[in-house]
Amino acid sequence: MERRYLWAAFVLGAIVCSLFPLPSEGLKRISLKKKPLDIQSIRAAKLAHLESTHGAGRKEMDNNLGSSNEDILPLKNYLDAQYYGEIGIGTPPQKFTVIFDTGSSNLWVPSAKCYFSIACWLHSKYKAKKSSTYTAIGKSCSIRYGSGSISGFSSQDNVEVGDLVVKDQVFIEASREGSLTFVIAKFDGILGLGFQEIAVDNMVPVWYNMVDQGLVDEQVFSFWLNRDPNAEDGGELVFGGVDTNHFKGKHTYVPVTQKGYWQFKMGDFLIGNVSTGFCEGGCAAIVDSGTSLLAGPTTVVTQINHAIGAEGVVSTECKEIVSQYGELIWDLLVSGVLPDRVCKQAGLCPLRGAQHENAYIKSVVDEENKEEASVGESPMCTACEMAVVWMQNQLKQQGTKEKVLAYVNQLCESIPSPMGESIIDCNSLSTLPNVSFTIGGKSFELTPKEYVLRTGEGFAEVCISGFMAMDVPPPRGPIWVLGDVFMGVYHTVFDYGNLRMGFARAA
Repeated sequence: MERRYLWAAFVLGAIVCSLFPLPSEGLKRISLKKKPLDIQSIRAAKLAHLESTHGAGRKEMDNNLGSSNEDILPLKNYLDAQYYGEIGIGTPPQKFTVIFDTGSSNLWVPSAKCYFSIACWLHSKYKAKKSSTYTAIGKSCSIRYGSGSISGFSSQDNVEVGDLVVKDQVFIEASREGSLTFVIAKFDGILGLGFQEIAVDNMVPVWYNMVDQGLVDEQVFSFWLNRDPNAEDGGELVFGGVDTNHFKGKHTYVPVTQKGYWQFKMGDFLIGNVSTGFCEGGCAAIVDSGTSLLAGPTTVVTQINHAIGAEGVVSTECKEIVSQYGELIWDLLVSGVLPDRVCKQAGLCPLRGAQHENAYIKSVVDEENKEEASVGESPMCTACEMAVVWMQNQLKQQGTKEKVLAYVNQLCESIPSPMGESIIDCNSLSTLPNVSFTIGGKSFELTPKEYVLRTGEGFAEVCISGFMAMDVPPPRGPIWVLGDVFMGVYHTVFDYGNLRMGFARAA
């Protein structure tokens, strides 16, 4: 993670995959910049996520589920996005700064017909009359993100990415940008690199057209994020293959489990080589270049907070569970009751099955499950389910009842605040544990220097946990979102042709 207040270049290229390091002159480059991450951006991103899953944003999402021209992507808010670069639209090309985002699939930029949104006046606007290759479509469409929405209409024109020119690309001209995010953003728009399944109005993504028009030799693109704060380049996004100078060793590949986001099945998550007990049977994970943080289930992030000394909030429901039902839960687990049945037998969760109300995710690929996923449960049920995971994990480590209940009670004080920044003592980094994700049966480790974000200098320096809590209900969840904190450490390959993803230690 970039930890200094400076600008860096970021490079985009189109190359052919090779067994040997490729010469730099063979790359098709686009100069990108990297925004330093600050505490205000992190706090705003977490607040936006909270509002989109709990407050008014949640209600708006529920009310818009029947809209045929609106897709809802509550995972996205872009308030903490860092990497962005320049593309051209039209003939001659009009320049725009965009985020290259694997967590969405549409291309949109502000329109010259955007008159009443402040964000449009502060950014470059597409002028259709100035392009000789423009074709009008005019269909109304909108996208809702975690922190707001954009709406506009579809148009068609050529899109220039580096030296590549994608012909007849359909994109959205945004005529309204309804969020403060887009006012303060360093970017003009978004270029989505996700699958067409989550594209608004089923628009064909730019990447698909690159492949269909024969602009790349292989159906692969890859990210390398340069974490050296003193480097001139912020990294490279390579279309058409990989550059072997960007990674060490070999990639571990895992299949895409569900087209939409770049999603795969992740195994256990460990803190200091000790299992957290939540994803042993597997969790879904998404790799998202449009966010900087690591988002995971509250049950796990609470254990991370406790282990690294990050500030949390005291959950009265959690403490009530421990004080009133702790021994009962322990006895049920010891007697052999299956963990997913404990809270039901204790009368704290409905017998029909546990569903979560504290988060929501919706995609066109699982629209048939939206009714099931929106069913809620009580805070006491949620707290009980977390306590069961924690107790079960401690049982495996042969902890005594008294010690386990005391540990769970401590965890009740470390539950992450969605609005908080989870501040850590910068002087304690050397004493903090490593954490690791299990992917493809292999361990992908992050050190404290890699998962803790540092912002400011000298007396103003602040260290912040790179983890935030996000609970996604079944059948889509539980789910992890791996942003730039992870991608900066591990070179990531998006293999569209073989529907798989690869990870290797970044060079």
